[in-house]
Amino acid sequence: MALTRNDKIKLFLLLVVWILVCSPVLPEMVREWAEHSDNNHGFLVPLIAIYFIYQKKDGMNITVTSGSRWGAAILLSSLTVYLVSYAGGTAFPTRVAMVTSLFGLLWYCLGDDWMRLLRFPVLFLLFMIPVPYSLLSLVSMPLQLLATKMSAKLIGYCSIPVYREGNMLFFVGTQLEVAEACSGIRSIMSLTMLGTIFAYFSNANLGKKALLVVAAVPIAMVANIVRITGTGVLANFFGDQVARGFLHEFSGMAVFAFGLVTLGLLYSLLNRKKLHDTE
Repeated sequence: MALTRNDKIKLFLLLVVWILVCSPVLPEMVREWAEHSDNNHGFLVPLIAIYFIYQKKDGMNITVTSGSRWGAAILLSSLTVYLVSYAGGTAFPTRVAMVTSLFGLLWYCLGDDWMRLLRFPVLFLLFMIPVPYSLLSLVSMPLQLLATKMSAKLIGYCSIPVYREGNMLFFVGTQLEVAEACSGIRSIMSLTMLGTIFAYFSNANLGKKALLVVAAVPIAMVANIVRITGTGVLANFFGDQVARGFLHEFSGMAVFAFGLVTLGLLYSLLNRKKLHDTE
């Protein structure tokens, strides 16, 4: 059955309280979305989650509402982590606890049947949380070195003299630095989110859905290596100015487009196999 009037009032009041409790955390997180290009996708995540919920509207009309003790346990434990983390000034666990507390709140108010519909949209909100810079720095350096090394080999195969030292590529008349922003971590984050969306819409089994998500990492890495290789080839002939300005931004968009198309093709392939299996 649909939510009763009392259920709606109860849920509304608890959501208002949740927003008030989380209000100290939200402005800083939104500021990080706006100021750092790696986190710009954060603006889209809540809108995508709302769209996922809207898709479930037909099922909501026939879903039985009931409370859940498990939801209450998750809500209380998440609020405890939230308060302790906020008091300790650690942003990442505070933000994760904010999302899990919303999950617990909805489960507590609506029950198991509702959360079968809402669990993915709510947990999808985890993608809006910026990854800690300490973790990004830890991961980006190995990715920088790997991308630089592979790109140097590919450039050498093009009969272009190149010498690599760390994350630097040295040519006859110029040099190119593979900066942290070019490590590919940005593409990995955005394509992993897209892979999760593709997996959500896929009719394939759980293993193939997981493949869609995991495949985003190598796809992003390959696309980034191709980007650095192409930039290096152009830099050899036209100077390092090709790595700045419009061409640099355009190549970033091209990498994203390549990843999106590749994930789309993989999604189509896995679903096509699923259809053939059912036939």
